[in-house]
Amino acid sequence: MSAVEYESHGAGHGSGEPTRQRSILMRPGFVRAAWCFALFFLVGLYLVAGIRWLAGWDPVYDWNIIVLVGGLTLAPIGFLLGLGSFDYWLYWISGRPTIPDDHANHGARTWKDYFKVNTDHKVIGVQYLVTTFVFFTLGGLMAMLFRAELAQPGMQFMDTQTYNGLVSMHAALMIFVFIIPAFAGLANFAVPLMLGAPDMAFPRLNALSFWFLPIAGTMFLCSFLAPGGAFATGWTSYAPLASDQPIGQVFFNMGVQWAGASSILTALNFLVTIITMRAPGMTFWRMPLLVWANFTTSLLVVIATPFIAGSQFFVMFDRVMHTSFFVPAEGGYVLGYQHIFWFYSHPAVYIMILPGFGIISEIISVMSRKPIFGYRLMAMSLLGILVLGFSVWAHHMFVAGMADWLRVPMMISTLLIAVPTGVKVFSWLATLWEGRIKLNTPMLFSLGFISMFVIGGLSGIYLASVPITIHASDTYFIVAHIHYVLFGGSVLTIFAGIYYWFPKMTGRMYNERLGKLHFWLTFISFNLTFFPMHWVGLVGMPRRVADYADRFADLNLVVTISSFALGASVVVFFYNMIVSWTRGPIADPNPWRAMTLEWQVSSPPPIFNFDEIPQVVGGPYEYGVPGARHAILTSTTAPAAQEVHG
Repeated sequence: MSAVEYESHGAGHGSGEPTRQRSILMRPGFVRAAWCFALFFLVGLYLVAGIRWLAGWDPVYDWNIIVLVGGLTLAPIGFLLGLGSFDYWLYWISGRPTIPDDHANHGARTWKDYFKVNTDHKVIGVQYLVTTFVFFTLGGLMAMLFRAELAQPGMQFMDTQTYNGLVSMHAALMIFVFIIPAFAGLANFAVPLMLGAPDMAFPRLNALSFWFLPIAGTMFLCSFLAPGGAFATGWTSYAPLASDQPIGQVFFNMGVQWAGASSILTALNFLVTIITMRAPGMTFWRMPLLVWANFTTSLLVVIATPFIAGSQFFVMFDRVMHTSFFVPAEGGYVLGYQHIFWFYSHPAVYIMILPGFGIISEIISVMSRKPIFGYRLMAMSLLGILVLGFSVWAHHMFVAGMADWLRVPMMISTLLIAVPTGVKVFSWLATLWEGRIKLNTPMLFSLGFISMFVIGGLSGIYLASVPITIHASDTYFIVAHIHYVLFGGSVLTIFAGIYYWFPKMTGRMYNERLGKLHFWLTFISFNLTFFPMHWVGLVGMPRRVADYADRFADLNLVVTISSFALGASVVVFFYNMIVSWTRGPIADPNPWRAMTLEWQVSSPPPIFNFDEIPQVVGGPYEYGVPGARHAILTSTTAPAAQEVHG
């Protein structure tokens, strides 16, 4: 337990510079970011050319290295500098005197505050969500393009390299710049409020973490403009194939570095915030499960993400610096790439689902009006997944030629990790049992998640078996499995969380009818899209190919039509969100009658969250207990702050 020191925390959110009028070229913003971007690119260009000229290397202008150093490393740093991300730190390290902060860069007073470096965790949460849904839309459009190609056998609209580029880009955008950071956005908004904290522990670092994200996503997309086209090695980017690709592959290598740096900085911020900034009385066993989920997720990110960074650096060194980490002809260890990559990427599956577990736990308890069944066991199962998640990576490599003795231990550990996940499913079902269930939009998405995640989890148990994986590997069965886990699991929980916290974020209510329409369109079209893939995979249709046998044509046409319907369902979501945010009905501060702290303040919350330090006196889910309260705020007298029978 630790108290929150509001006075000391409040003094440090602005730029730290004296307020003075500067020209638009020198003022932090997109204009300064543009010329700083260009300037730093030129610095990188002449730095590379100068070193190569002095060393006598030919050619002096090697564009592979210039793009890497100037375009993908220094130019983004220039963009961040121009935007104002480093202004406070540069002012401080220059030794100039400390000045009072006016909090000009903290909070959203107008819509323009969402388009600059802002230190308010609530603003940053919204920035994350809007940005990630831009990349979600682009990734979905790419999926519709290659599904159009797959509607019939043969090649209709594109060549195989373009097809591979679209598939690779779709996966990279969805994983690295949608699912993982979308959860970070929801947590950014909700977790400090749930803890009773005025902000994240490191507000400026939080702002910087967000601005890494559009850089990473833009870097992925810009690979389409590179000679030879986009990276086309899948989101796994296996070596040595990736070492011999056109220059677009380097955009992927560096985009992963920027996205990974964003994840690590955000995770460190969450860990420090959760450990040190809990309100008085907020013990670990009184924390909401969303906070527990983000605590374990942040530990996973900090431990695992450096491994994928290392794997991409090694591939890039093989390409640019002519090393031989993964070049077999020169003694490189090709399987080493897969071991390093999957040591991150299987824990990454839990990075992409554990925050969703927390969201679902919040919604199911509130909408059932019942305490979470087995709260402590739920929290411990999150820690169990954290530990076991690092012991299962090689089940992705059963057909890769790895050591035979490693197969059985990996199979057993993969089966074991289903136990803590199963604990959660049974706990949710027990919470629902005899509850006063309210089937609103967040609850529908939560129930849809449970059913779809169980299907994805069951197919995952099948794939834990060595002989089944040997048969199903590199078929559409794997595509079906990962989408039931990551769309039926992660994306449905993201939608559930957005609908649940939308009134708190915006101060307005969404349209319930449109929300339910969005759910049913999504649920039906999702199953029609991905469930048939189980069958076509098991009867032999390979994944990652642009053409297929005629016998798979009928089901592929069904899948393509359904995928377009799934894309159309998102239009309903966007319409509902945009219209409701601009002119939806004013929301009650606590429309769900929830007990957690974020619902005990106004909607939207005050700029520094609380006018007084909350005193936590009970658990967060004691629904149905007469007089139960999670926390006491003397200014909060509304019945919504405590449980009322009925």
